[in-house]
Amino acid sequence: MEKTVFELKTEFIKLDSLLKAAGVFATGGEAKEAIQSGRVLVNGRKETRRGAKLRGGETVAAQGREIEVKAGAAAS
Repeated sequence: MEKTVFELKTEFIKLDSLLKAAGVFATGGEAKEAIQSGRVLVNGRKETRRGAKLRGGETVAAQGREIEVKAGAAAS
């Protein structure tokens, strides 16, 4: 599984936005479909809310990729 780190520039990021920004999905529509169909894990659990707010320390897994969300300087 490919692992990457995504550094926040704000306090949080919504799940669908993270998946698109990290390049896991090319479009928001693809991200939405994957989330709603239960193919995305947040901290090891299925997450079906595309607007779920992610903060530093959380991990997202989808499409064979794992993204560690890291709090950035502006988010601290």
